[in-house]
Amino acid sequence: MKDSNNNGSRSYLISIVLVAVLGGLLFGYDTAVISGAEKGLQAFFLGAKDFSYTDFMHGFTCSSALIGCIIGSILSGVMTTRLGRKKSLIVAGILFFISAFGSMNPEFLLFMKGNPTFSLLITFNIYRIIGGIGVGLASAICPMYIGEVAPSNIRGMLVSWNQFAIIFGQLVVYFVNFLILGDHTNPVIEQIGKGMAVVSQSSDAWTISTGWRYMFGSEMFPAALFAILVCFVPETPRYLVMINKDAKALSILQKINGMAKASQILDEIKQTITVKKEKMFSYGYLCIFVGIMLSVFQQVVGINAVLYYAPRIFGDMGMTNPMVNTVVMGVVNIVFTLVAVFTVEKLGRKPLLIVGSLGMALGAFGVALTFGNSSLSIICMLSIMLYSASFMFSWGPICWVLIAEIFPNTIRSSAVAIAVAFQWVFNFIVSSTFVPMFNMHLTSGDDFGHWFTYGLYGCLCVVAALFVWKLVPETKGKTLEDMTKLWKKKLG
Repeated sequence: MKDSNNNGSRSYLISIVLVAVLGGLLFGYDTAVISGAEKGLQAFFLGAKDFSYTDFMHGFTCSSALIGCIIGSILSGVMTTRLGRKKSLIVAGILFFISAFGSMNPEFLLFMKGNPTFSLLITFNIYRIIGGIGVGLASAICPMYIGEVAPSNIRGMLVSWNQFAIIFGQLVVYFVNFLILGDHTNPVIEQIGKGMAVVSQSSDAWTISTGWRYMFGSEMFPAALFAILVCFVPETPRYLVMINKDAKALSILQKINGMAKASQILDEIKQTITVKKEKMFSYGYLCIFVGIMLSVFQQVVGINAVLYYAPRIFGDMGMTNPMVNTVVMGVVNIVFTLVAVFTVEKLGRKPLLIVGSLGMALGAFGVALTFGNSSLSIICMLSIMLYSASFMFSWGPICWVLIAEIFPNTIRSSAVAIAVAFQWVFNFIVSSTFVPMFNMHLTSGDDFGHWFTYGLYGCLCVVAALFVWKLVPETKGKTLEDMTKLWKKKLG
């Protein structure tokens, strides 16, 4: 319904943004589902007769989806340029569904049910990589889609809802995993040598044979819903102008912004899209460098090492019910993501990033100094919460906002693809190095790895704050077309 001032239909805008952020929810769901399923999965493959399932293999299996994320983010540039934003999101939804089904039942049509083999392990990882490709596509395209349909005065807030959906997806899957586990317990894994483990005889057989399957399979429902709903949203006006469908673009702009404003926005888009595609560095190296480093810093501050391994971390801290603590952390993350959603247009992007970086540094240093000390466990817990909460109102949502809006129209697809690919590469690096770093010892039984790991993350948070202060432009209130002028001005 349009308002009396002919400012467009807010309900129409919200409806299409809600569909797009469902892709963010699946992003969060897919990346966090492993946190609850990984112990049951490990116990299942430890029962293999034709190979020895090592800690290294388990670490790779837990992180294999990230390989797909890198592939998907790289492909997003080509796909969004050739297929458009909408069709690319439909592909992502289909991949999410295939991955969920295949991860739940990797034996489908090929292997005997319940018989762990090396071939089955490879097949399972292929399904996880397929889901990762969907995540990589969604992570690049969802904020781009929202950024390209949203009015400039509320674009930051709407793109921030994508991060809210990511964190909400993680919270949902933490809760779903908790419900699926029910009265059952995660298996007890006992280390018997360097990189080797066995399943304790007292472990719950249901969790090993079935529980982890239900956790992965639960993603099929939101994946199917997303793939169906995306079919009913429009293509973005900016992409339509790029493929010479100005009339269709104007129609969508009118629905969102109203008649008078739509014509003005269309003219601005057409002025900046002088050619369908420009060379990547047409606006200088700094533009691409800033986008890439935003992605890199979002990962090297270490947050995903906490999100992916939360139950294990809380268990090592001596918490009696790590899954409950993980759900509590998910709720805290949701609350502080909302802080960004409702302040990003008032405070701007840079202040939130700088304050969040410093808050994360304080939390990381707090964990480094208190982890392993039972008398300081409450302080350690609060430090982890500060660390996580500070990320959620800063680097979590604001990085996606900036990546969606800092690049000029003609290079946005390719530039976003490169920036997001770097994000997933460093996500993989951080996630795969966390456990080895965390378990490092200089002498038997010391806590060197604990304080080194979080001390390193804390230092990187300080560097991130300096980077934002010196190099990142403030984009609050600017149109996407303004970014073309901004980078051209910097070129001189």
